[in-house]
Amino acid sequence: MSNIAIIGATGRAGSQLLEEALRRGHSVTAIARDASSLAGRAGVVPKSLDVSDAKAYAQAVAGHDVVISSTHFSTVSAQTTIEPVKQAGVPRLLVVGGAGSLFVAPGVRVIDTPNFPDEYKVEATAGAAFLDVLRAEKSLNWTFLSPSALFVEGERTGAFRLGKDDLLIDASGNSSISFADFAIAMLDEIERPAHPRQRFTVGY
Repeated sequence: MSNIAIIGATGRAGSQLLEEALRRGHSVTAIARDASSLAGRAGVVPKSLDVSDAKAYAQAVAGHDVVISSTHFSTVSAQTTIEPVKQAGVPRLLVVGGAGSLFVAPGVRVIDTPNFPDEYKVEATAGAAFLDVLRAEKSLNWTFLSPSALFVEGERTGAFRLGKDDLLIDASGNSSISFADFAIAMLDEIERPAHPRQRFTVGY
């Protein structure tokens, strides 16, 4: 059993990560701007804080085995996320990534394709930059898990594929993963580390 801190634990991805961690018997510190909705849940220590407060963030995650960051890249920078984890001495950081930095052809990322929606470009660009910062990180053991193009509500099936840096597309030309199945892949990585200092992806 691991002691896991989840940043953004009340969000759509973060809440499924919380449920999957509890299902497997892990202890979870659930961190969000307002974590009051999680009060009283067995196995959960809710902490309400703003992660831009580096001191409070470091204090909240100290003593954990792993931190999972599930925040918007356009609002929480890589250094804001990484430095308090390092200061707290937490050995592992797992990040809920984005699909924009995955490749659809040699040298062509999803974000570079002509039909990439303008409304997602700021977030996707920030996500790609976050990954670049992680790749330059020398001391922290990190993993960045990118979802498929469509990251959506859906069933917890346990039937998915893993990839590395290329967008996963099914036989019908679709690229998707549910929050629940993404959470399975993330918790599998915590329990059976296979991608240290790497990005990988999950999809159907």
